[in-house]
Amino acid sequence: MPVIAPLMKIQKCKDFGADVVVEGNDMFGATQVALDDSRSSGRVFINAFDNVRVMAGQGTIGLEILDQLPNVDAVVIPIGGGGLIAGISTAIKARKPDTLIIGVESEMCPSFNEAQIKGKPVLVPTSRSLADGLAVPQVIVKEDSIALAILALVEKEKSVVEGAGAVSMAAILSGQLDLLKGKRVVLVISGGNIDTTVLSRALHKGMAIDGRLLKVGVVVDDRPGCIAELCQVFSELQVNMRHLMHERAWVKADVFSVKVSVICESRSREHSLNLIAALQNKYDHVVLGEFPDPTTL
Repeated sequence: MPVIAPLMKIQKCKDFGADVVVEGNDMFGATQVALDDSRSSGRVFINAFDNVRVMAGQGTIGLEILDQLPNVDAVVIPIGGGGLIAGISTAIKARKPDTLIIGVESEMCPSFNEAQIKGKPVLVPTSRSLADGLAVPQVIVKEDSIALAILALVEKEKSVVEGAGAVSMAAILSGQLDLLKGKRVVLVISGGNIDTTVLSRALHKGMAIDGRLLKVGVVVDDRPGCIAELCQVFSELQVNMRHLMHERAWVKADVFSVKVSVICESRSREHSLNLIAALQNKYDHVVLGEFPDPTTL
């Protein structure tokens, strides 16, 4: 496995008795190490995606989809190495050719998109991505959309899903598949190998994108009771203050003022907007942190 592989994935393989070799900066580098070992040791190398039997096994997902939803209109599938979508689409198209197959990949490693442009498999440089397992018509999704999808799956489906497995949901949430509205659609959610630390960061990022985690700076008078008055604004609106810090040395207003930076959690984007309006109504200097709009993802 490459050095960027999730620690949980490495440990789970060890728990099953595997001798895990962590080497290579990415999947390509790790594959080269495995191939070299195969040549020197005589052991059989099994590609994780570019293998007919692996793709045939993954194709059984397509058969299960048709067994459970014979009249399915479309299936949205994550694309990494291409084995999963190759197997599923082959099985589904063989039994129901009119089914629309849509592939989704991360913008940090759009290998399938580049291959379609070049007309052949190409090596695409990868960047650090929530969809580290990915690193037909296809959709490319942004990292913010993947984080939002991970959050939505945890909150609404009670499912812990890795970034690579959540890209199909990300494509829906980002509004790129509106053509599927009113149709019978299956999203393939293909993995839960995500470290707890990465999951925590993804959830916080998703909440920020959703407008529920907000960073705001307010300049108040530097006198007893002023910070308490500020906290009262949050309290009256029932906005949870998660972190508060005040600073004096870098305040541009005057030496009699203090800047209070607050990271807070609200119930919704509308709730956050109500807080911003209340702060701007009471204070002259209110500075917002990044407040992204999910409709632009």
